Amino acid sequence: MSAEPEFREPSPRRRAKLLSMRRIRSVAVLPTLFTLGNLVCGFFAIVVAARVEAPTSAVTPVMSEIGNPLRLNFNKADETQNVMLSAWLIFLAMVFDGLDGQVARLSRTFSDFGAQLDSLCDVVSFGVAPGFLLVKMCPSYTFESPETVWIIAALFPACAALRLARFNVETGDDDDHLHFKGLPSPAAAGSIAGFAILFWTLRQPNNTHEWVDSTLQHILPWFAAMVGALMVSRIPYPHIVNQMFRGHRSFAHVVALLFALVAIMVIRGYAIPILCAAFVLGPPIWHLIEVLRSRREQKEPLF
Repeated sequence: MSAEPEFREPSPRRRAKLLSMRRIRSVAVLPTLFTLGNLVCGFFAIVVAARVEAPTSAVTPVMSEIGNPLRLNFNKADETQNVMLSAWLIFLAMVFDGLDGQVARLSRTFSDFGAQLDSLCDVVSFGVAPGFLLVKMCPSYTFESPETVWIIAALFPACAALRLARFNVETGDDDDHLHFKGLPSPAAAGSIAGFAILFWTLRQPNNTHEWVDSTLQHILPWFAAMVGALMVSRIPYPHIVNQMFRGHRSFAHVVALLFALVAIMVIRGYAIPILCAAFVLGPPIWHLIEVLRSRREQKEPLF
């Protein structure tokens, strides 16, 4: 006669997982639509970037004619404009990503479902889309070293996925949401998309700075690799939206923000990539200064 199977009590982790496994009966409509808007923008950013054909020479592309970026003709042959449109779709995805959380908090419909869905959409919009765009916006370097560019392009979404998974595990309800551990994936994607807008500015027919374009094409893939490493780092980054726009601020603070937004819109071709790069590089530089300063203080004698 066979012995009865021994009953084993589930582990605490297994017990917590069993308790958390429940059927979703309702979903917040408005925050979910904003989150899916983020995903749709990321998807179409990939579609538009896919219009750009693989480079057959190391010649820097130039726009066929000067155009207003706000009046796009969706010309499939205009590769530089497709790169710029893909970048703006990534920035639009950032807007949706910022709004879904705010709408969920205002409507008090924040849930684990929304948080998980947000991370899944972020992987596409802020991981896959900028990684794919990276290959298309550097035709000269992609033609010279296609393996290097594609490897770095694949590394970028991998780092974004790791960063988002770590954020979901380590962030709790008591978090102040004023700082991030590591570079946020939307800011990382914005730093890549910002250079696409800069390339559109540099590749106008009257462009006389082709050497700047060529130099940036060789620098940008390695910059993207550094951005990927910063996403999985633990260097503290400020939450710009919460620190600058939430709560009450002085009148001078509001006026400064207004003039900053006007300056960005007037010279957006240069201001956006510079601000994005400054946000990416500023905290690591400040963190390095603080580490060196603390080490110097430890080595100094007390008397």
